[in-house]
Amino acid sequence: MSASKPQAQVARIVTANALIEGDVVYLAADGTWTRLLPRAQVFTDKDAAEAALAAASRRQAEVVGCYLAEVRVTAQGPEPLHFREDFRRRGPSNYAHGKQSAA
Repeated sequence: MSASKPQAQVARIVTANALIEGDVVYLAADGTWTRLLPRAQVFTDKDAAEAALAAASRRQAEVVGCYLAEVRVTAQGPEPLHFREDFRRRGPSNYAHGKQSAA
């Protein structure tokens, strides 16, 4: 029998879109919404992540489309594991404006 590798712990963040501006936002540890991914609260406990998601989803006057996104934790903070999340944080893709025009 071959020994199986231990599975890496999955880290998650709560993300959504700001209701008025539509910007991608992340739930910070202090309960506020931040547009900066490095300031997002990282959850390694699945139950805690789901509880935070449930609470965030009730904040309908602030955000829409809340969900959990998987991240890897780096020295610079959380980094998206999925292409979609990396793409979302860069802004609209139809033409250069907003965040893209500043890059």
